[in-house]
Order: sequence, then structure tokens, then C-alpha cells
Amino acid sequence: MRDEQPDSSAMSLRTDARRRAMMSQAASASGMRLCLLGTFRFSTANDAFVSLPGASQRLLAFLALRNRTMTRTATAGALWPNVTDAHAYASLRSAISRLAKITRDAIRVTVHELCLGDGVSVDMHTSQGLAHRLLDCAAVKGPADLSEAAVSALSVDLLPDWYDDWVVIEAEAWHQLRLHALEALTELLVAQRRFGDATSSALAAVQADPLRESSHAALIRVHLAEGNQSEALSVFRRYQLVLRAELGLEPTRGLRDLIAETHATVTPG
Repeated sequence: MRDEQPDSSAMSLRTDARRRAMMSQAASASGMRLCLLGTFRFSTANDAFVSLPGASQRLLAFLALRNRTMTRTATAGALWPNVTDAHAYASLRSAISRLAKITRDAIRVTVHELCLGDGVSVDMHTSQGLAHRLLDCAAVKGPADLSEAAVSALSVDLLPDWYDDWVVIEAEAWHQLRLHALEALTELLVAQRRFGDATSSALAAVQADPLRESSHAALIRVHLAEGNQSEALSVFRRYQLVLRAELGLEPTRGLRDLIAETHATVTPG
């Protein structure tokens, strides 16, 4: 007996139905905002903040950070790694069901997969785009990319009070990206002779990592470009003391040369 072949027209109708359902979910999610930089916040199109249980917060954050369609199995395993597969799967179903109806539209769910709705804006994605533009020499930078708001967007860590493995890895990647972006932004602002904004950008990088030499170098270059040699030297000496106290290290020759170029008689340390 010949095996029955699936009805292609019926399959096409089912596929179209699923596509329309997903498009409808995306449309209803339009205007929703998910904030992951600093404290977790989720708001609707009318700026009303939505209170969510912890498991639902973690689900939304996980899907936003993965930023692609995930299988239910992979999602459950990542969010609940220390329990049985059955327990993890049940916890995922519970996290989905406990989303309020208006919030539930922020994710697209099928039998086997789920992802964040297309209409949900995520501050992390916006800030990542900003960082990559600042680091791309060929990218066109608009006024917003060189603004105080840009400095603020690059000055906050990703979910700093969350310690799940999948968050910690993403947080470290964002931390490094934003530091490089702040240093690049500082250089661009100096080129425009916007020394006040450049100082704010460099200080944000220094505050994020007080032991990072390239951030201190960026701040020193701002002071030197503005003609403030004494302030540049003060930054160098403070960094030198911190580095000695914390790590027993000295600034690199490159940073010493940066100071020596403008004040040859200074013997740092």
C-alpha cells in the first residue's frame, strides 16, 4: 500500500494561519518597551509600568538578550539549569501563563518555539546599535550619537543585580562594548572641541572601570586638548596610586609618554 502524502494545500493554509497569528501578535505588542540596562522595567504603549513575577521577568530578559527564535527546550534548560527537564519545562509553561494578557502579547509562542515580539523595543538593542556605530569608522554619526543622551545610554550596566550565568556572560560583553564605545565617543567629541561632553564621556568610562588604563588615557587626552596640563597630570597620578594599591602595577610606558610629551620635566611617581 502506498503511503499517503500530506495535502500541500492544507499545509499551506496552516502555515499562512500561523504567520498571520504571529503578525497579529507583533502588531499588538507595538509600543511596548523592555528596559534591561540598570533595573528591569517593562512598560506598555501608554507608558504604564507592568509588574511581573520574577520568572516572567527572566523569560522576557532571556528572549531579549538572545534576540532570536529559541526552542522551548533550550529556553527552559537555560532558565532552570539545576532541575530535571520535566521540572524546567513545567516552570517555563508557568512563566508564560503568568504573564498578564497585555504582556503575553510581547512574546510569540508556538508549540515548539518562542521569541520576543517584533514590536517590543529593548533599550539594550538600541544602546548596542549606538556603540557599534561609534566604533565603526565608516558609520555616519548623527547628532544623537554624540549627545549627552548617548553618554547616558552607555553609562549603565546590564541587569547588575542578576547573577544567572546567561546574564553574567551577556553583561560582561556589554560592559566591554560600552567602555570601548565611551572611549571612541570621547575622541569624537574632542575632535569637535566639545570638551565638557568629552570629559563626561571619559569620566563615565573611568567610573565603570577604575583600573582600565585606556579610559584614563582618554580622560588625559581631553585635558591636554583643552590645555589643562595640571589636570592631566592629576588624573595620571591618581590612576598611578590606585593601580599600585590595587594590583601592585605601574602605568604602561604609553601612558607615561602621553604625560611626558607635554611636561618633559615631570617624573611621574
